[in-house]
Amino acid sequence: MASIRKQKSGHYRVWIRRKGKSLTETFVNRDDAKTWGVEAERQIDRGGAPIPSRIARLTTFGELIDLHIADMTEVGKPPGRSKAATLDMLRRELGKKSMADLDRDQLLKFGRARAAQGAGPVTLQMDIGAIKLVVSHAAAVHGLEVSVEPINMARIALARLGLVGKSNERDRRPTDEELEKLFRHFDKNERYTIPMSRVMKFAIATAMRQEEIFRVTWSDYNPRTKMLLIRDRKDPRAKKGNDQRIPLLAVSGYDAAALIEEQRAIRANEDDRIFPHHHKSAGAAFTRACTTAGIHDLHFHDLRHEGTSRLFEAGFAIQQVALVTGHKDWKMLRRYTHLKPESLHAIAAGFAR
Repeated sequence: MASIRKQKSGHYRVWIRRKGKSLTETFVNRDDAKTWGVEAERQIDRGGAPIPSRIARLTTFGELIDLHIADMTEVGKPPGRSKAATLDMLRRELGKKSMADLDRDQLLKFGRARAAQGAGPVTLQMDIGAIKLVVSHAAAVHGLEVSVEPINMARIALARLGLVGKSNERDRRPTDEELEKLFRHFDKNERYTIPMSRVMKFAIATAMRQEEIFRVTWSDYNPRTKMLLIRDRKDPRAKKGNDQRIPLLAVSGYDAAALIEEQRAIRANEDDRIFPHHHKSAGAAFTRACTTAGIHDLHFHDLRHEGTSRLFEAGFAIQQVALVTGHKDWKMLRRYTHLKPESLHAIAAGFAR
């Protein structure tokens, strides 16, 4: 039986000695102390570990969100901007709900409301995934008796209703005519301080992401070996330290190393970056140019897709293309193998040599 004693401070301290385990907690009032003591002994009798009182007192979903963020921050993995925004939204919408109230019906209601607000199937899929992440974290890390089963059932129901789903694989590639339109647009407008034509060609030649292009420095470039180091490359499993050396090739119609050397003539002494501009400014310029040129549904990121596809068209195998694009999962590269029929001539010529 748990022992409860009142201290000079007026607080109540609980002592438990049971089945070789000994622990103690302090509470402001006696009823809370007694409740925790009884539950702690039940946990020990079931072969489990008692939950600390500060964790056991958490009852709302908002408190579980805060617990998850605190834990991840403590181990050096705080939520990124996108995940933090999702958790903030969930705290506003569901934070005051008790875990008992956060059942299948409540989650279905939440899903329908989000869809009515304009959230698409992919966005809602991420929302439900974040809810499950928070709840499963509380159960796995802290032993809280919360279940992910209602979340799983709600996800199935929302999928049947067409409210959650995976994104469609995007396979938009710019035509040669569209690229020429954009090159002419940028080259004839002297007001652009960003060498957008060169940036676009470099994006296709290297299959690099927009942000990566504007982050690489001259010290990352080796002109003798024609290699470029991309630091902290995007990877869902490693946010930092995922550095990769890529070869600067000339098989896509553009010579990556030659494009860098063209930049050397306009190198800014105060900035060590090869392309010393902000990636968002380049993205905005690209979007405006597409609108002006009457080009629809083309994104800057599609240039990475184009560059990857051209590597396949040049005859490289999946594992070789991955050395350029940085894909760790080769299955992800299959979506880029939309080869143009014309490319078979070049591949066949390579076989003939």
